Amino acid sequence: MVTLHRELVAHLEPGAEAVILETPYGFQVNREDISSRAREYFRRSVGLVTTVMADTDADVPAEVDSDTLHDQLHRAAWVFCGPGSPSYALRRWQEQGLGQALADRVRRGRGVTVMASAAACTVGLVALPVYEVYKAGHPPVWLDGLDLLESLGLPVAVIPHYDNAEGGTHDTRFCYLGETRLVALEKHLPGESAVLGIDEHTAVVIDLGAGSARVWGRGVMTVRRRGAVTVIPSGTVVPLDRLRRLVAGIAATHSPGLWEATESVQPDAPSSVGGPVTLQEAVTAADTLFESARAARDAGGMVAAILQLEAEISSWSGDTEEDEGGQEWARTILRGMIRQLVAPAQQGMAEPERTLGRVLDPLLDLRGALRAQGAYDLADRLRTSLAAGGVRIRDDARSSRWQLLPGDHTAAIGADEPTGPAEVPPMT
Repeated sequence: MVTLHRELVAHLEPGAEAVILETPYGFQVNREDISSRAREYFRRSVGLVTTVMADTDADVPAEVDSDTLHDQLHRAAWVFCGPGSPSYALRRWQEQGLGQALADRVRRGRGVTVMASAAACTVGLVALPVYEVYKAGHPPVWLDGLDLLESLGLPVAVIPHYDNAEGGTHDTRFCYLGETRLVALEKHLPGESAVLGIDEHTAVVIDLGAGSARVWGRGVMTVRRRGAVTVIPSGTVVPLDRLRRLVAGIAATHSPGLWEATESVQPDAPSSVGGPVTLQEAVTAADTLFESARAARDAGGMVAAILQLEAEISSWSGDTEEDEGGQEWARTILRGMIRQLVAPAQQGMAEPERTLGRVLDPLLDLRGALRAQGAYDLADRLRTSLAAGGVRIRDDARSSRWQLLPGDHTAAIGADEPTGPAEVPPMT
């Protein structure tokens, strides 16, 4: 999501302090490599120089573990926290007291705070222990979250990766929970709260000054209360007071054009609002369009599908840091589409002359016979009729040739060649 990150840092002062919180992945043995790649990503792709707040006590001495980290968080103009384990991050932040520091940032409107993936799971009043439930088979239970949105009047459980489809044959929506587990967990939410679902490749940008939330990216934001949902598409700006009403279960009363809400959708029906979300879905949609056009012998539709896929690939390549095989695979499909156009195009380029020749050559022979017999009126009528169909006849003393007229040929009918006696060959 390069484009979004660039937007979020565009207004920062040069040299502003920017911090990456290592905590969610601090338990991983390759955490230093992850931090190094994260710093390089933001430097190269976003133009932001960052420092890493290390997680372990070995890297942060006990005497500065709390005060120094708190001061650094308060000073930072930009803070990023991302993938890893929500439960590990919550435990460590509780031990370090950083959860309260993060809540203070939001409450006081300090700088930019970006919480992604595992970190996004922690920002609500409750949090989802993804690894424990999905990987280790623990019963689905909520953990106490950071409740960063409490000061905004939004008692929610934030679930990123809401539309995840990696499971293929099994349901991995709702951050790998699936429908059954989500329904079970919803029963344990406080009555005034709701689930705030954020699709993959999607963000919700909350502007405290403007008092609004903007949905950004390829997916949607979903407000879900006991299975009934309101879907808010990408590009929509929602006033926070209206978002609070949705969370509280109060019927949305919005101005026309603010957003198109789909309420009371069946819980087992994944939302399709917003079009293709992943590159794979975009490729599949373009490929389906191409095959339908090919079956209908619709060359324009085939070209439109190719251009649609090319635009999707360009969009993804401009907004993602690494390919991970997806874009190259999409380009392979694109090249295959183009190759399938070769035969019809070659046939189309040769077909008019080959097909028309079988009809027009005998007609020219007939016209030659008419002229030889002195039936010039009939010969002229035949030429005029052919011109009306887009075929020009050129005569010389010994033969006639035909030629397709380009584009709009009606104005050229009979304009080039004299008729009647002017066509009579020299008499001996």
